[in-house]
Amino acid sequence: MGYFFLIPIALAMGAGGLGAFLWTLRNGQYEDMQGAAERILYQDDDTPLADQSPD
Repeated sequence: MGYFFLIPIALAMGAGGLGAFLWTLRNGQYEDMQGAAERILYQDDDTPLADQSPD
């Protein structure tokens, strides 16, 4: 009896996951994978450290 309940739920969850994956492909979520990784390292708002040379 449990299988008649679990199999449609599993198929619906699989279809939902596939639909979400296809949606991300259509919206360009995987276009620039390296850009975001490099953008976090090179931010424009970084300020240089103060000169710490001894007086």
